[in-house]
Amino acid sequence: MALSKPFLSRLLPLPLRLRPQLRLLCLATPTPTPTDDVQAPADAAAERRRRKRRLRVEPPLSRGPAPQRAPGVPRSASNPNAPKIPESAAVLSGKRLDLHRRILTLIRENDLDEAALLTRHSIYSNCRPTVFTCNAVLAALLRQARYADFLSLHRFVTQAAVAPTVATYNLLLQLYCDCRRPDAALEHFRLLLKDDSPVLPSPTTYRILARSLAENGKLDQAIELKDGMLERGLVAPDTQVYAFIMGGFVNAGDGDTAVSLYEELKEKLGGEPILDGVVYGNLMKGYFLKGMENEAMDCYAEVLGDGSKVRFGAVSYNMVLDALGRNGRLEDALKLFDRMCMEHDPPKTITVNLGSFNVMVDAYCRAERFQDAIEVFGKMAEKRCAPDALSYNNLIDWLGKNELVGEAEGLYEEMAERGVNPDEYTYVLLIESCFKVDRVDDAVGYFNKMFDAGLRPNANAFTKVMGGLVKVDRLDEAQGFFDMMPEKEVKPNIASYELLLRAYVDAARLDDAIKIAKGFLLNESVVFSDEMKALLEGALEKEGRDGDMTKLYEDVEREKAEAAARAAEEKARAEALAKEEEERKKAEAKAKEEAAARASRAAIEAVLGRKKEEEEESADAPNVEEAEVVESNSDTIGVSDEQSEGDEQKRQESVEASSGP
Repeated sequence: MALSKPFLSRLLPLPLRLRPQLRLLCLATPTPTPTDDVQAPADAAAERRRRKRRLRVEPPLSRGPAPQRAPGVPRSASNPNAPKIPESAAVLSGKRLDLHRRILTLIRENDLDEAALLTRHSIYSNCRPTVFTCNAVLAALLRQARYADFLSLHRFVTQAAVAPTVATYNLLLQLYCDCRRPDAALEHFRLLLKDDSPVLPSPTTYRILARSLAENGKLDQAIELKDGMLERGLVAPDTQVYAFIMGGFVNAGDGDTAVSLYEELKEKLGGEPILDGVVYGNLMKGYFLKGMENEAMDCYAEVLGDGSKVRFGAVSYNMVLDALGRNGRLEDALKLFDRMCMEHDPPKTITVNLGSFNVMVDAYCRAERFQDAIEVFGKMAEKRCAPDALSYNNLIDWLGKNELVGEAEGLYEEMAERGVNPDEYTYVLLIESCFKVDRVDDAVGYFNKMFDAGLRPNANAFTKVMGGLVKVDRLDEAQGFFDMMPEKEVKPNIASYELLLRAYVDAARLDDAIKIAKGFLLNESVVFSDEMKALLEGALEKEGRDGDMTKLYEDVEREKAEAAARAAEEKARAEALAKEEEERKKAEAKAKEEAAARASRAAIEAVLGRKKEEEEESADAPNVEEAEVVESNSDTIGVSDEQSEGDEQKRQESVEASSGP
């Protein structure tokens, strides 16, 4: 009889019967009970739902709620041409962070070529640079005004599908604004305003555009930009945008609009006092333009008096300082400058920069206190400010206009001592200064120094030195500089032609004047004005040379026709050469194709020949084997025959032996 399980358990000793209950004390799953069997599926399903809710990833934020897909409607395929969402800062980790730090090190070492090259090489590597790394290299190129390299790298990373951020757009807009191309900047700005754009403009975007439009005199477009900023509501009313536009109207002499813009900004901000001091400098200039000097000084006392909560930095202080210096308030400007120097406590508080000293130099020079201007210029090092070529040019310009050429030349020599490289404008200012005090040879010497310094003077520089020579009746030397322009790959401008034409007419050198007029008419990049035409015709009529003007136009038309014929002939020759080159390339390509076809046929024939030989060898192998088998069989048959003959002979001998007795 078989023992049942309960009966067996009663026969077991007590320690063995208690062993199943001891499982509760270990980490294993307890023995399920009938109740647990019912609740286990429900608890497991609930746990899975909780885990899914905990691990669920929320969709990214967008311009509005995501459209709901109707039941039964198939999911639409994503558009591959849709703008990509830029990466977040969280991707800057691991190897990509190491690459970012390596490129930043190259930027700090001023090795921008290597930084840009490493960025390009890393684009298609396993460690792809982030958009923040690309922005760092682009910003470094922009700071050094390497615009061509900037555009080349920007085009490369864009084609490599690196999604740009708003900082990338701002850098591109700043480049076009620095090149004085605000229209191109506006075209790129409109890309940010599209409905499918994943990037929205920032306050910096509007500030860059507002400043450029104001500086280039495009005030109507600046107002449209400001109104668009307010209508779209993407950016709150920005004080710096208003300040730049107010400065544009101040430079245009429209103080009423500048003041009205301040009142509009104050209304947009709820009527409360504006605590950003950047607007008050242009507001004071607007008051001064309107003749409201008392209101301007009341504004100054209110925002910079004791207990004022208006925040001022170096830029906003400089605007107020400039307003005082331009309107004869030098003493107030000096007090404010002293206050700025006392509050200056870098890096915590920065209230003085290079622009502050430039503004004070302008203020002293307007008051004809040039020695004080030179002294304050020399104090830049005390505030850790290093003058650049622009600062030197500003002071040299003031000194040269007031015939202080010795002091201007001293500043020029100081530039070399401090390692500041003079630019073309520096030499033009020195040339004008020397001509002003009748130092003609020194002026010509400064012009020649431009070539020694590796600079390329433009048409304006040539015109300056030609104008100085014309004033002292050295027309032949002026003509020599004019003839030098094509050799230096400089195109003469209208001012160059008009300068020499007037000089030759005044000197009654009409043949030379006709030559200049002929070059004027042949140069299609300039326009021979009616004024110059009337001047030359009047001079020729006085000398009784009325037909020379008609002959001049006939010669110009004939030379233009000859030049057009030569251009057409050269074009035809170039097209013929291009056609011959194309035919030659086609013939070479055809010959290569035929050679490749022959080589292919030879290879195929060789392969087929080898296969045929293998087949023949495989076919001959069975015949040889059959012959060997036949031969072996014949040998076997021969041996058996000999054996049978031997056996027969032995039987006969045995028979004969038995019959003999």
